[in-house]
Amino acid sequence: MKILLIEDHPELARSIAGYLVQEHYICEVAATFDEAREKLVLFTYDVVLLDIMLPDGNGINLLKLLRKDGVESSVIIISAQNALDFKLTGLSEGADDYITKPFPLPELHARIKAIMRRRSPQKNNILTFQNITADLDSFECRVGGKLLNLTRKETNLLLYFINNKGRMLSRQAIAAHLWGDYTDNLDSVDFVYQHVKNLRKKITDSGGQDYISTVYGLGYKLNAPE
Repeated sequence: MKILLIEDHPELARSIAGYLVQEHYICEVAATFDEAREKLVLFTYDVVLLDIMLPDGNGINLLKLLRKDGVESSVIIISAQNALDFKLTGLSEGADDYITKPFPLPELHARIKAIMRRRSPQKNNILTFQNITADLDSFECRVGGKLLNLTRKETNLLLYFINNKGRMLSRQAIAAHLWGDYTDNLDSVDFVYQHVKNLRKKITDSGGQDYISTVYGLGYKLNAPE
């Protein structure tokens, strides 16, 4: 799941983003109205965590623009404003939830999961592809029932492949999905090759087939065997 955190307080932003990354989310951060607007135009996010008071604008106005543009991301307002009027305004303008600062990070996580359950009430928490299964709650991945010993990045990479099975994924797209904002200033994303290589080897060593094919010069694709 990809999350955009819009928060201008650096220490709080680092704390929230760090926690969400530990919970296996991709979390990008925007500190201003304009930066958030640009990211929302260029990229798609499952959830937006939106502060109301931004240095160059108001979060409610950004929320109005999102809904006007048809952005379908779920929005949780995170604000120090505890007045009922602020909550009612935010919810009436299209926010899915409102949480008041300060808040425990596990509570924020619980609200994110609750929103995603409401968006996809019938969604199975087990992803499958051929004889590979991935549990979205425990993040355990198996081949034919055998547990794969994957790193966090390899787990997220496998989930990304399964969710995009049959589609060619460029190295740039994979890097952006796994590392988010950290890829902005990189000259090369050749390191993606090593992560894909390690994942392929672990799958085949555990009895699975090499479902990941290389699209030379472009990227990779997860395919069912012919």
